[in-house]
Amino acid sequence: MNTQKVNKKKRKTGSGNSKLVEYVFVLIGSALVAISFNLFLLPNEVASGGVSGISTILKAITGWEPAYVQWALNIPLFIAGVILLGGSFGIKTLVGTIFLPFVVFLTKDLEPWTMDPLLASLFGCIGVGLGLGITFRGKASTGGTDLAAQIIHKYTGLSLGVCVALIDGLIVIAAAVVFDIEKGLYALIGLYVTSKTIDIVQVGLGRKKMALIITNRQDEVRDGILNKIDRGVTKLSAYGGYTDHERPVLMCVVDQTEFTKLKQLVQSIDPSAFIIVSDASEVLGEGFKRA
Repeated sequence: MNTQKVNKKKRKTGSGNSKLVEYVFVLIGSALVAISFNLFLLPNEVASGGVSGISTILKAITGWEPAYVQWALNIPLFIAGVILLGGSFGIKTLVGTIFLPFVVFLTKDLEPWTMDPLLASLFGCIGVGLGLGITFRGKASTGGTDLAAQIIHKYTGLSLGVCVALIDGLIVIAAAVVFDIEKGLYALIGLYVTSKTIDIVQVGLGRKKMALIITNRQDEVRDGILNKIDRGVTKLSAYGGYTDHERPVLMCVVDQTEFTKLKQLVQSIDPSAFIIVSDASEVLGEGFKRA
């Protein structure tokens, strides 16, 4: 009984620590987005989508403080999301929604690091992507137009990706009209850089290779992978489309540095083996990394 209580207490403590880490991620990620906005994007008028892009455009037209614009848009969007989509966003998203404009306000007097729009769109959006990726790892978001996209998705039937693209596309078009075509093009570059940086934060740089191997000498190939490359291998049940005979497929995932060794091993055992190779962006499990 006492042991059960101790284990239960440990689980609660571990859960509490995990929640704390998630909140730290949200705060760090939001701060990174805000600082990148003030150091690179705002001074160079790069409106690369989202509420920050809208605030950049309104700053140029009306002179309104971007932090106030972001609060004025983020908080009503969060409330609308809770009402229309349900309260599944959680307090962490509310924290990001409020904290990001707060840091924008605190850092508004920072000197820009560059006045080259291309450098600003590249490095500013790398910073934004890092910040958003860290926030997503905290199982939250910074709200804004993502919530608007989810609302449109629910009530129009359009895919979420299309809704996000439509909103960001309209912001980029507005930037091209308010500023000039070049600024709109820089904003497009920024959108692409942000999305790729988020992917890197989410799945990492360590790409793996997944190989599907069809061979008449499957036992020898399997033993070679297990003993010479020291990687696991899975036998998949399959049938030849022409012969309708059983032709098991060996599946193996290796590091990029090991792929050449795998290819040479298979070809040395069976030169006529059929090998299909694809990228595996994230691999979880023994021998790679924990979930």
